[in-house]
Amino acid sequence: MSQQQTEQVIQQRGNTAPVGVFDSGVGGLTVLNELLRELPGERFVYYGDTGNCPYGVRPQEEIQALAANAARLLLNHGAKLIVVACNAASVSARETLRREFKPIKFVVVVPAVKPAAKRTRVGKIGVATTEASAHSDYLRQLIEQHASGVEVLAVGCPRLVTLAEAGQLEGLEVEAAIRGYIQPMLDAGIDQLVLGCTHFPAMRAAFERVAGPKVAIIDSGAAIARRARYLLTTLGLLAEPDGGPAEAPRAPSEQDEFWCSGEVESFARVASMILRAPVQARQAPGMLVAPGEFARI
Repeated sequence: MSQQQTEQVIQQRGNTAPVGVFDSGVGGLTVLNELLRELPGERFVYYGDTGNCPYGVRPQEEIQALAANAARLLLNHGAKLIVVACNAASVSARETLRREFKPIKFVVVVPAVKPAAKRTRVGKIGVATTEASAHSDYLRQLIEQHASGVEVLAVGCPRLVTLAEAGQLEGLEVEAAIRGYIQPMLDAGIDQLVLGCTHFPAMRAAFERVAGPKVAIIDSGAAIARRARYLLTTLGLLAEPDGGPAEAPRAPSEQDEFWCSGEVESFARVASMILRAPVQARQAPGMLVAPGEFARI
């Protein structure tokens, strides 16, 4: 399909169609928060796959199948653009998503290795991420392309995802878990720490306390939101072409939709904490996948 044909198919959805966002759970809401600031005139459909979370400890094939299910749900709700607000899905499924759902455009999360490498004064940076991302070829390629000559220490932090999903974003237990993961990086002398999982910016205050004032904490949420604006502008799909970013994220409105595959009340509670506004959520039927079912989706 030519570029012109691709754009024509996307245009059929119209600039009033929503922007779709998905994550394995609540972590992608940190990216949505940036989207609500960068694109306050858009409406959003968010899907948190809480019933199948976490993604980061799963095999690549399972992550790809779950990501495809999430994309189908968002497209069924008319999404004109999809933001993959999940590092594990971005690492494992970005190519299969773009191939299977062409011509829909996907914005994927990229760990902020490049800005961290540029800012380091000591030549050492850390990446706190998911298990899938920590050992991925994608992260290795990012390091080769953008952090040549810089020592990069990466660690998967699955316990932090579990805590975030439960709404534990601060406190002694959270700080102890963070310290258990990143202390070796701190001992090695890093001065930049990349939050390479979208759950972790919700724990930024705890990360900052553990890391101390000499370590800068970086995430890619704002950059992802700017990329979404760029693509919507290029495709002529901005809901408010003359509108710019807001000074602060707007609150979710009745036109924004929130779906999850797991328990609704806990998802809505944690979502309200992260977005700092009441969130009404609904359960997406038929999205739970048992291990033996992956071969059939």
